[in-house]
Amino acid sequence: MMRMLLAGIAMLGPIAAQAQDAPSTPGGKEAVTLLTDGVKFQTVAGRGQVPAYAAYLQAKLLSAGFDPAEVRFVAMGETGYLTARYPGRDRAAKPTVVLAHMDVVEADPKDWTRDPFTPVIENGYVFGRGSLDNKAGLSMAVATLMKLRRAKWVPQRDIVLVLTGDEETTMKTTRAAAEAYRNAALVLNADAGGGLLGDDGKPMVYGLQAAEKVYGDWHLTVTDPGGHSSRPGPDNAIVRLATAVGRIAAYRFPPQQNEITKASLAGTATMTPGPLGAAMKAFAANPNDTAAADILSADKRYIGQVRTTCVPTMFNGGHAPNALPQRAVANINCRIFPGTPRAQIAAKLTELAADPKVAVAFNDNGTIEAGASPLDPKVVAAVKAAVAERAPGLLVVPMQEAGATDSMHFRAYGIPSFGVGGVFMKASDSFAHGLNERVPVATFDPGVLWWETLLKTLG
Repeated sequence: MMRMLLAGIAMLGPIAAQAQDAPSTPGGKEAVTLLTDGVKFQTVAGRGQVPAYAAYLQAKLLSAGFDPAEVRFVAMGETGYLTARYPGRDRAAKPTVVLAHMDVVEADPKDWTRDPFTPVIENGYVFGRGSLDNKAGLSMAVATLMKLRRAKWVPQRDIVLVLTGDEETTMKTTRAAAEAYRNAALVLNADAGGGLLGDDGKPMVYGLQAAEKVYGDWHLTVTDPGGHSSRPGPDNAIVRLATAVGRIAAYRFPPQQNEITKASLAGTATMTPGPLGAAMKAFAANPNDTAAADILSADKRYIGQVRTTCVPTMFNGGHAPNALPQRAVANINCRIFPGTPRAQIAAKLTELAADPKVAVAFNDNGTIEAGASPLDPKVVAAVKAAVAERAPGLLVVPMQEAGATDSMHFRAYGIPSFGVGGVFMKASDSFAHGLNERVPVATFDPGVLWWETLLKTLG
């Protein structure tokens, strides 16, 4: 959720705690209640809590006037996905999907200041695992649809709320949901995009997510007969593998650009001083400017925006301290620039390994290849309308996510998918996937209004 925007743009110092501990509007209050109730459900893979959380949300949607026939949970083992259809005037038109995920990453209570699954509102924040990623965005979207349904607003076309159950792991529910709604006209994802606040609390920029890197893991394996460590020979599985991994780690993929990264860097350059801002401007103007690309790549916040990256993340070798290794395995994790086939990356890894004894194999974890979504003028206009209502004059910048979201599965079907989250926060407040995750309470009143404006502007 706005991970790249928060990590990439902000260069902020310590902040003062926010003062607001409760929203003031009915929609904001409902969203915070949905969030605090939602944090209590330990929707971590393996705990089987997604169906219970989905049942809670289903009951809330029915209480707001959704027809029981329109709300259903599709069970998939210990998890599943929840959908709720909001009928529009033209029932034959392709629907708009509002997307979010119910699951969260693991959290060890002994490492946290507060219990991660006991929501706490303190110093202007809601603390708890998933409070930011992604139960805040989910709660705002659900609260908005409940508000609109009670008000008997009728959209032009059907809106389908899709809440997946394993975005943080295998995305099997996402694949199933994308297949079920592959006729959608548009996806609005609450798990990406968002507004960045400066350390004075004033809005700096809004990031509209329209692309994300393709995820890929490859296992490099070397096998050998081994033997006694007192009789080493000229070959060693660990040394051979380490040499190949070193060549891969030293390689820098060529710079790339698309419509989204060009617009993102050009917009961000206007608020970034010094050589970094100049490099953004230069690379946006000329994707062949390798000097500018190198300046950006030297900054961890931007290397993911200008090229594919492949790094070793795991290494395992040997079976005994006094034996020559019979097997050594390394994991190479790649974040691939959209539009680059994974087969091309596999071929490059094999070339860089430069050793026929190093076997290179793709480790399929359920992620797929998906390109960027072309910027839709209607979506951009709707986002700008919502921004203008919340922060008049605020810059809207398209962005490419360095990580991965559920949107990839819809983009793979050619469905335009955009991260349009309603959370506005400071970069230094972002602890998604980390300790003491939190989200500012002050974002919920305008967050519900954000989604209402967005949906109504789109019709």
